[in-house]
Amino acid sequence: MRLVVTDDLRRSRLTVFLRLLLVIPHLVWLIFWAWMAFFNLLTFNWFVTLFAGRTEQDVHSFLGRFVRYYAHVYAYVHLIANPWPPFSGKPGTYPIDVELDPPVPQHRLVTFFRIVLVIPAYVFATVLGVVVQVLAFVGWFVCLALGRMPKGMRDLLAYCLRYQTQTYAYLFLLTSRYPSLASGSGFQFEEA
Repeated sequence: MRLVVTDDLRRSRLTVFLRLLLVIPHLVWLIFWAWMAFFNLLTFNWFVTLFAGRTEQDVHSFLGRFVRYYAHVYAYVHLIANPWPPFSGKPGTYPIDVELDPPVPQHRLVTFFRIVLVIPAYVFATVLGVVVQVLAFVGWFVCLALGRMPKGMRDLLAYCLRYQTQTYAYLFLLTSRYPSLASGSGFQFEEA
């Protein structure tokens, strides 16, 4: 799983000012989609991966679109990107995008204990979520004043979002790779 950042750092002062109102339709759709992903497909995908040794392609695609859409919405609400995101979660449709590899075989024993193994990463992702909230709050004032997001602040926000997205991809069995703090291959900036 990789997070690709192609954002140009400019922010519309009007949409920054109204960001919390503008994101409401996306949050409603995200809650519905999360309900489907968590309570229906996560359990199904766990059993399929446990017995078949790999995630089923259609389930992988659906859960991958959910994780991508999550990244798009949170990138928008936390000012990591400026445009209003599409509702689809399709790859290549937003300046902050998630690239997922196709399903690969996964170890059954690791799959069996996945819900336990993900706990430390999830706790740390939650802590990073608090960092993102604080940075986004400060960034809101900065974007209103300057009409742009400082590159270092955007990069730190994107770094935190990448770790959170990796955690969800690991939880949903989209990857067998444990979330990593090392940016390395999981982070790609393309200057716009």
